[in-house]
Amino acid sequence: MSDKKKARPCWVGFDTSNYTTSAAACTVGDDGQITVIANCKAPLPVAEGARGLRQSDAVFAHVKNLPTVIRDLRAVLEEGNYQVAAVGVSATPRDAVDSYMPCFLTGMIAAESFAAGSGTEVHRFSHQSGHIMAALYSSGALSEGKLLTDNFLAFHVSGGTTEAVVAHPREGGFDVEIVGYGADLHAGQVIDRVGVMMGLDFPCGKALEELALRNTGALPQIKTSVKDGICHLSGLENQAADLWRRTGDPALVAAYTLTTIGKTLRRMTDQLQAKRAERGEKPLPVVYAGGVMSNKFIRPILTKGAGWRVYFSEPAYSADNAAGTAILCALASL
Repeated sequence: MSDKKKARPCWVGFDTSNYTTSAAACTVGDDGQITVIANCKAPLPVAEGARGLRQSDAVFAHVKNLPTVIRDLRAVLEEGNYQVAAVGVSATPRDAVDSYMPCFLTGMIAAESFAAGSGTEVHRFSHQSGHIMAALYSSGALSEGKLLTDNFLAFHVSGGTTEAVVAHPREGGFDVEIVGYGADLHAGQVIDRVGVMMGLDFPCGKALEELALRNTGALPQIKTSVKDGICHLSGLENQAADLWRRTGDPALVAAYTLTTIGKTLRRMTDQLQAKRAERGEKPLPVVYAGGVMSNKFIRPILTKGAGWRVYFSEPAYSADNAAGTAILCALASL
């Protein structure tokens, strides 16, 4: 960058999930306000009719995507005359000791290389924490400031995770305590499997939402399986397949699938809040993050009649992205 004396500091994040290569950057104003200035993403290619990627294929796709994504990021930084203050990276899928996926190694290599070229340090976070922070940012909760000082309930709902955690804010981010989860299939897996079954392109979330919004038929009885915040979704895949065989109605099947997922998440939320009430504790604000939560068909199910504040990530920050990792990096550095 041409004039480092006048350059403005920024914080960079990398995230290499199973389906998206991402790099992002944010700034912090004198008033502490965080602004995402770049959110560069490239999807990983999935073969027609396939329901996912093997890790070896994901790693190879990230290696091919990273040069383009980094060039896009660098163009934003150079145009705005930004100087990198630190680099963050999603190093693990979740905040757990044994959490590991090979695809995140590509992001770690990119982050270390980018930081070495910038003369800065690297901070490591989980992919899950990045999702939660991106949701806080895009929902406006981050600017309110309260969820950086008080505990909150966070859902991470995607193709690889259906999990509820109590987030405990700390300096530079938060620690999490798992309080609910999917015991078999994840919500995003069901969406993609049902979509591929009906001939949709993977990933299927957006197309399934569009179909569901066009449905005019009456839904069959919704059956959910949730106990103590733990849900089972494998039955939904079978129910949707049976409905598809009987009706051949893609809009009806889409609406049934998304409604069942929405009601499953709502039951999980209600049960977890009820546990707090039994202990004489107040309900926690709830943040819904992850790719599935970009689906606006589901949102009214989670908000109607809720006795607590509900926050949703905006679509650009719901799907896999590095913005939350960049923000975590900024908070850890300041």
